[in-house]
Amino acid sequence: MVTKTDVETYLNFVNGSWISASSSEVAASINPANQNEIVGYLQKSTKEDLDTVVEAAKAAQKAWGKLSGAERGSYLYKVADIMESRLEDIAETMTREMGKTLPEAKGETARGVAILRYYAGEGMRKVGDVIPSTDSSALMFTSRVPLGVVGVITPWNFPVAIPIWKMAPALIYGNTIVLKPAQEAAVTAAKVIACFEEAKLPNGVVNFITGSGSVIGQGLVDHPGINGITFTGSDTVGKQVGQGVLARGAKYQLEMGGKNPVIVAEDADLDLAVEATISGGLRSTGQKCTATSRVIVHSSVYDTFKEKLLNQVKEIKVGNGLEEGVWMGPSASESQLNTVLSYIEKGKEEGATLLLGGNRILDQECANGFFVEPTVFENVTTDMTIAQEEIFGPVLALMKVDSLDEALTVANDVNYGLSASIFTTNIQKMLTFINDMDAGLVRINAESAGVELQAPFGGMKQSSSHSREQGQAAIEFFTSIKTVFVKG
Repeated sequence: MVTKTDVETYLNFVNGSWISASSSEVAASINPANQNEIVGYLQKSTKEDLDTVVEAAKAAQKAWGKLSGAERGSYLYKVADIMESRLEDIAETMTREMGKTLPEAKGETARGVAILRYYAGEGMRKVGDVIPSTDSSALMFTSRVPLGVVGVITPWNFPVAIPIWKMAPALIYGNTIVLKPAQEAAVTAAKVIACFEEAKLPNGVVNFITGSGSVIGQGLVDHPGINGITFTGSDTVGKQVGQGVLARGAKYQLEMGGKNPVIVAEDADLDLAVEATISGGLRSTGQKCTATSRVIVHSSVYDTFKEKLLNQVKEIKVGNGLEEGVWMGPSASESQLNTVLSYIEKGKEEGATLLLGGNRILDQECANGFFVEPTVFENVTTDMTIAQEEIFGPVLALMKVDSLDEALTVANDVNYGLSASIFTTNIQKMLTFINDMDAGLVRINAESAGVELQAPFGGMKQSSSHSREQGQAAIEFFTSIKTVFVKG
């Protein structure tokens, strides 16, 4: 067993320094592939610690906001270079801490580097428009001003990409940051923050604090010094965040998950559809907000599709994500594993047919981890729990339909609307899907999971607060418009 003295305790980063919290309490970050390994300890910070962090961010914001966009961008370029040089270490830490395979972790870290460079370039783009005035002797234009101090609350499933795609635009538009990552992936987040430290951003511009959601997360929501909150997580917590921030008149942005369908039409390329369904639904152990969960297949190709799908899912190698050849790692925590297993049991209880998987893996190599078999159900109806609620695990629900209209009705019959995809070679079906699918991201002949960093990202219905992240759309949340009227 690992003793506490063998493992580093990661401190808060406040005003340019790593400092201890006022409480001596810590929480262990456990390797989900081997629960006997402690990746690091995280501080359980207090509200008093949070006050210190917010004050540092407030004190730094005015000077940071007065820098030119190009000057702020130069810092982000430096962070990107440093993160790229540390890519191997950050990716390995990610795999050890939350379980996704090393190739996936490397890809995510590289994406973080690309996001930083993208937003560094945004520092040179326009931040307003000239508007004609009814007064011919006046000049009227708009400018963008930062919100101030932004609280960033991030989940464990993308511990590099999600913090970066929130922090980078916030910073380029002149805000300062308080990052509160999920405890399950906070060691990885601390290593990301260390890249900002080495880039020597002015003290207080980027700050990092760990602690429970009930203390630090809620503390950010309630804190009068926080001008905006950007949150990714469950819909239950997200709604609480939105209500709390709204109550004190600050700005909020919520991304809260999905129940994402893939539709397989009768004219689909079935091999492509199977490959994308497996990749979209089971990579990262299904722990993506855009992961494919419901597979809606036309009855004329259902049996062929099912056979191809099951044959390929049976070949998936599950294990420690650091090992070569492993395709799928563990659930990120024991709690998440238990959640997935409970949904599998609920599926069986409600009458769905379990075709494959459904069990915790307890063989020798996986005995100490939180591994679950890739799982496929059929005879799933829209009223079943596994057809309505986000599982966040490697569970696919097959649903048979007789037409595209029926497929769209089934696909839209959920409270979420984040992402969706269709496989078809028919242009009219593509256009109908694009127009009638209630989702913020629709993809044609491609998996439901994933979005390009330069494109707006967000959902409809209960998947988001109807704002958009990433791309140039990010400016809408992280700034306010100031209208200027100049009379000569």
